Amino acid sequence: MPDGGQHFPALVLNADFRPLSYFPLSVWSWQDAVKAVFLDRVSVLSEYDAEVRSPSMSMRLPSVIALKDYIPAARRPAFTRFNVFLRDAFACQYCGERQPTPELTFDHVIPRSRGGRTTWENVVTACGPCNLRKGSRLPRECQMYPRAAPEQPSTWQLQENGRAFPPNYLHESWRDYLYWDSELEN
Repeated sequence: MPDGGQHFPALVLNADFRPLSYFPLSVWSWQDAVKAVFLDRVSVLSEYDAEVRSPSMSMRLPSVIALKDYIPAARRPAFTRFNVFLRDAFACQYCGERQPTPELTFDHVIPRSRGGRTTWENVVTACGPCNLRKGSRLPRECQMYPRAAPEQPSTWQLQENGRAFPPNYLHESWRDYLYWDSELEN
């Protein structure tokens, strides 16, 4: 197997032929995809030209697979730092600048020192300079208001936001199942 098979991930679709997630994009290693094929848990929709072989058989590696059983999306996404950034499109909610993830923090609109809680409705994405400038003050005390009122997103909203950030690798066989701009290159 060239490169140990690292360049042959399989796009995983739910039984409705939509990706399980857009961000991160739902992909499995070729080994997991082949195992799922043999366990009859997935249907192969597209294949790479590469093959895996055993003494008794050979098989082309799946590039797109669909689960045979539908997995419903979670109704309420987990509150995580990354999901807050995704909800806010990786942009500071005070200055509007989009930043790389390591440069972002999250800010309590009502500071914890003032009784604010760590919830979807009280936390926004902030860049370091804005977070420092706001400090432990209320928005009205420093005239820094979030661009959008923080709220709990649905799983669907996070998926839609994730579609705006395609991964670095998109195999051409995946394009029929993904809904990003057609301008995107591999």
